[in-house]
Amino acid sequence: MGRLLFFYAFLFYCHFLNALFTVEAPQSLCIVERGNNVTMECTFPVNGKLEFRDLSVSWEKKDGLKQVYVLHKGKEDLKNQHIDFKGRIKLLKENLNLGRSLLQITDVKLRDAGVYRCVIAYGGADYKTIHLKVKAPYRIINQGVVSTGHNEWRLTCQSEGYPEAVVIWQNRNYEDLTYKANTRFETASDQLYLVTSTLTIKSGIDEIFYCTFWNKELQENTTAVLHIADSTDGILQTESRRFVGATLIATAFVGSVLLFLLCIRKARANMGNRTPVASPSIAELSKDEDTHNCRDASFEDQELKYMQIEKT
Repeated sequence: MGRLLFFYAFLFYCHFLNALFTVEAPQSLCIVERGNNVTMECTFPVNGKLEFRDLSVSWEKKDGLKQVYVLHKGKEDLKNQHIDFKGRIKLLKENLNLGRSLLQITDVKLRDAGVYRCVIAYGGADYKTIHLKVKAPYRIINQGVVSTGHNEWRLTCQSEGYPEAVVIWQNRNYEDLTYKANTRFETASDQLYLVTSTLTIKSGIDEIFYCTFWNKELQENTTAVLHIADSTDGILQTESRRFVGATLIATAFVGSVLLFLLCIRKARANMGNRTPVASPSIAELSKDEDTHNCRDASFEDQELKYMQIEKT
């Protein structure tokens, strides 16, 4: 810590000793997407061959004075490096000979956003500030369309990003429906915002609606298209009708089988309870005992009497 204080005292003193030594920042604003790598640069004058033992470079983040990287008298000193940057910082030393201090941050986090100070001491001393912005676009929008009945639909759009987004709803004719929507914000991992917006609206089928996540700070937007189609309800209705039809057919079939079995059972019961009774009008069978040739005996007696009358 004492070395750091001495370094800044030396910097302040040298700034007045050598007003000709100036540090420049080719880009005072850097914008990077979360998870990517970024390289920030400041330049300084080098007269002839660079003497590393006379060069000191310091990068720090202004909020909380977090130490990012220190090269003191040509030697790396990372003892006081802030934990937020451990393992993710690299100074591209091969460019120092050209008077370029290039600091690379890998796997950028949202918390890396802020103002950085690049301090160079080499004969003279000077510094410049660079503003780093980290963005997390709302690129992937999860959407849902659910029927609540009576031609009413609940449309939902959900996405993660940073910073907070404004969700705009429009219909097919791009009429603003945002005032009808309900949008809520939750904090997700790594300071991301989980934004969920729901629009409940009456509409017929084959309609189109748009939900747009507008990142005002970064001037970026992502739009999802929600299509109301007679798909889910149509399938449910068709399946319901098929189910009812199949049930009726099955019921009719089972009923027919049961009725048939009941008739057979009743017929068998009647046959078992029947007692054979001799009919007085039935005589003996003919000699050949052929049931098909059997005749009534009384009919034969009458036939004989008729023949005798004819003879007389």
